[in-house]
Amino acid sequence: MKKAQKRSVFWIALSSLLILAIASIIPACGGGGGGGGSTTSDDNDNETTNNGTSTPTTDTSTTFTLTSSAISNGELLATYKCEEKVNGTEKSIPLSWSNVPASTESLVVIMHHFPNSNDTSNVNSYLLLWNIDPSVTEIAHGGADDGNWYMGSNKDGDAVSYTSPCSQDEGTREYTITLYALSQTPATLPTESTVDVTYDVLVNAIETVTVIEKATLTFNDVTGTSDTATDVDLDRCTQIKASITDAGFDPTVTCDSNYAYIVSDTYPDHDLMNGITGTNEQIPVPAVDYSSPIKLSPEKASNVTTIDAALGVAVNGVPIYDYSAQGTIDVTTYDESTDTTLLGQLDNCGGHAGRGDDYHYHAAPTCMIDSMANKGDSAILGWGFDGYPLYGNNNPDGTTINSGDLDNCNGQEDSTFGYRYHTSSTQPYVWKCLVGTIDETILPRVAPLKDKPTGVPPEGGVTNLVHSHNKTTGERSLTYQYNGESYFIRYTPSSSGDSCYDFVMNTVTHGEDTATYCRE
Repeated sequence: MKKAQKRSVFWIALSSLLILAIASIIPACGGGGGGGGSTTSDDNDNETTNNGTSTPTTDTSTTFTLTSSAISNGELLATYKCEEKVNGTEKSIPLSWSNVPASTESLVVIMHHFPNSNDTSNVNSYLLLWNIDPSVTEIAHGGADDGNWYMGSNKDGDAVSYTSPCSQDEGTREYTITLYALSQTPATLPTESTVDVTYDVLVNAIETVTVIEKATLTFNDVTGTSDTATDVDLDRCTQIKASITDAGFDPTVTCDSNYAYIVSDTYPDHDLMNGITGTNEQIPVPAVDYSSPIKLSPEKASNVTTIDAALGVAVNGVPIYDYSAQGTIDVTTYDESTDTTLLGQLDNCGGHAGRGDDYHYHAAPTCMIDSMANKGDSAILGWGFDGYPLYGNNNPDGTTINSGDLDNCNGQEDSTFGYRYHTSSTQPYVWKCLVGTIDETILPRVAPLKDKPTGVPPEGGVTNLVHSHNKTTGERSLTYQYNGESYFIRYTPSSSGDSCYDFVMNTVTHGEDTATYCRE
């Protein structure tokens, strides 16, 4: 009886062990990765994988994540569609990622689209990158062909390049960007950029190594009558930021629910003040933390607005006024007696120092335009405080603006933004007024240098005006001649405060002066 009891206990225990073993096997068989083997690039893999096991999604602080500033609410912004080809290549979509797995030795990026969602055997590839160092965490807009990695063929197979989504037919198309964290760079791939690496070549190469984890980003390209309006309503902040970064400038941009705030010191990197004859004996002094509020949801006003100050800001952070030397203007007429261009008050770049010793433009910012990384008719030059963009002398598509196309504010209707302003080679040169609603109480004005006397343009103008900036000492200097005599204004940063400057001057208006002046 005791032996029988022992045998029963033995078989019960054995059965329990078998049940536990079978239970532990069933989830492994049902998982997508395959029981600890090498993970491949099959599209049915988990978005983030680690030897075939899903990474928990509850802890986002450690999740391998891929994002793009070109995508908002699952849609590609209009700014990043149909990129212009330059020397056969297009500017790539901006990408950033975080939490690369620690054991990663190499990263790969693939962007693809299925023309027929029901046929995954037919695939178009738009971006193919490999041998990306795991320390890299972002690729800037247009930076895919300028890194220490390799690039494959574009969509058409005729160039080493990115291809931007650019469908002309109405509808919604889905695109997927996948970032692979690999155990090593596949040995089958070449160590140079080449059109020989296609989607199939790169996917097959990935299958020869271990995919430690992958992050995917799926978005839609929506085309038709309503797609750009959706972008404007939801993502004007992103578009404003992109207009600045794409141009290669560095003002900071922050947004709340109503405004984008472009913050700068109003002092440009380009040449300035040279070419002026009608100087008002002011010199540009940085205006730190000048903040330009740009409306995120612009709407037309019942009446246009003129202001005796800036009407908007350029993408380099420099304020843009109207053409007039002073005072608000009658938008229905043109007064050449106050035209800063005709008065010789503007430099070779369309700007000068105002009564507050602040630099700003009164005409097309030509030197800024020449220095823009995205220089061209499609580039946004600035933003009105009412939320509408400023373009150059031509339409964004490169076509000529005909006589009579522009209204009194020097703008016209726009299919993307609702309205746009333009610069022009003849008066009024830039915006003359604002068509959208604004809150004048929050518009910025540069605080003048306290107690510094303002200058007056010497009658008949000056000659040989030269502005210089010694970046080693910080000294800025303006020298000129009037009636055969030499005059100057010089200043250096003062130890009295961050916005204080030590001046030494001899001007036509006020004679000699040595003092420290500060912006409050």
